[in-house]
Amino acid sequence: MDQWQQGETIDLAITDLSSSGDGLGRWQERVVFVPDTVPGDTVRARLVQAKPTFGRAKVRQLLTPSPDRVRAACIVADKCGGCQWQSIDYSAQLAAKQQQVLDALTRIGGFDDPTVLPILASEAPLGYRNKATYPLGRSPEGQVKAGYFRQGSHKLVNLNQCPVQDERLNPLLAEVKRDIQDRGWSIYNETKHQGRLRHLALRVGRRTGQMLLTLVSTAPNLKDIELQAQEWRDRYPDLVGVCVNLNPEKTNAIFGAETLVIDGVSYIEEIFANLRFQIHATTFFQVNTEQAEQVLQIITDELQLTGSETLIDAYCGVGTLTLPLAQKARRVVGLEVQPEAVAQALINAGLNGIDNVEFRAGDVAEQLPLAAASLTDPLDVVVLDPPRKGCDRPVLDALLELHPPRIVYMSCDPATLARDLKVLREEGGYRLTKAQPADFFPQTPHVECVAFLVA
Repeated sequence: MDQWQQGETIDLAITDLSSSGDGLGRWQERVVFVPDTVPGDTVRARLVQAKPTFGRAKVRQLLTPSPDRVRAACIVADKCGGCQWQSIDYSAQLAAKQQQVLDALTRIGGFDDPTVLPILASEAPLGYRNKATYPLGRSPEGQVKAGYFRQGSHKLVNLNQCPVQDERLNPLLAEVKRDIQDRGWSIYNETKHQGRLRHLALRVGRRTGQMLLTLVSTAPNLKDIELQAQEWRDRYPDLVGVCVNLNPEKTNAIFGAETLVIDGVSYIEEIFANLRFQIHATTFFQVNTEQAEQVLQIITDELQLTGSETLIDAYCGVGTLTLPLAQKARRVVGLEVQPEAVAQALINAGLNGIDNVEFRAGDVAEQLPLAAASLTDPLDVVVLDPPRKGCDRPVLDALLELHPPRIVYMSCDPATLARDLKVLREEGGYRLTKAQPADFFPQTPHVECVAFLVA
C-alpha cells in the first residue's frame, strides 16, 4: 500500500549523504532526505514533505545503527545547526566529500572519468576553527545566550563551548556572556529591530595565539564598554584587541561597515606560509589555517614556478595566496572587489617586504582585462578563489577572452566549480588535469577543492 503522504511513518535504509548533509534513503523508488542519519542506518521516519518524486522525513526511531555512527563530541550536536556530521565516523565523512566532488564533476560538469585525487584529510577533525561568530539572544528567563541557530530555524541553541573551534576561545564564550549579562547591555531583537548587541565574534591566531574580541552592535554607546574591554584584556593576556562593529541595518549580514577599536588594536597577527598577516574582525581568512597551508603547498607543487612567471590572483582577499605565490613568481596582480581587503593586502605585502605584487580594487570581470593589459610579460597563470556562488558569467567571459595557459580554480562548492569548469572546457578548450578535494570543515558537509586546468 502506498503510504506516500505527509505525516505517514515509513521504514527505510540510509544509503548515501546529500551535499546538504542529510542522509538519503529510497522508498518505493522515491528519494527521501532524512537529517541526522548516517549511511548504514535503518530508521523509522515520519514524512514531513511528500512530493511525487522525493520526500523529506524526520527520524522517529533508529532501528539499526550504522557501523559508521559514532558518539558526537558535542552534547548539543543534535540541536545545533553548526555541525551536521558529528555522528558520522571521520573516514566516512571524507569518503562522502570525495564522492561529492566526483559526482559534481561528472553530473554537472560533464567530465568523463575526471582525475579526482584522494581527499586531503584534516589533521585536526576537532578544534580547528580559528574564528567563531555567535548570534546573541536571551532565554525566556532573561539570561544572555550565545550559540548557533537550530538548523532551519531562528531558535538559538546556547553554547558554553564548541568542540570545532580552537579550544583557546572556549573560556571567552562562557565568560563574555556572563559579563554582558552583568553589564545589563541590551540584546538585539531582530523581529522588533530593538536592542543593541547582535553577535559576539572571536578570532585566534593558530600560530601566534593572539586573540581578538568583537561585539557587533546597532549603536556604539555601550555603557562602560571601555572599562569592560580593559577587564577582558587583563583577564586574557593573549587578547590583543576589543572592538565594536556597528551594524544598525535590518539585515542578515553579520558585520556593518564601521569597526571601532575600544582597547588594544583592531587585528591579530598570524603566521601563514611563513609570512606575517594582519587579520581584522571582518577580514575573510580561511578558518582552517593548517588545511589552507597544505592546499597552498599543493598549488605551488603543481605550478612549479621558476621565478619568471606572471600571475593574476582573482578574488585575492588580503593576499593569502597572492603573497606566497609572489615569492616564487616574477609578478603577481591581485584583484579584489572589497577596497578594505585590498588595503590590508598592501599592508601585508609591506610587512613581508614583498614588492613584486600589485593589488587592484574593483569588480573582477572588469579588472581582469585591465590587469592583463598592464602586464609587460605574457600572462602565465590565473588563480581563482571565488565565493560559494562561483564565478559570475562576465568573469568567465573575461577569462575566455584572455585565455591564459593555466588556470587554478579553488572552490568551496563542488556544484558551482563543476558548472564553471564546464564552461571553460566547452567554450575555452581547457582540459582538467586533476582536482584535489580538501577537508577544511570537518563535522560538516562542506568541502573545498582545487582544480587545475591547462589550455
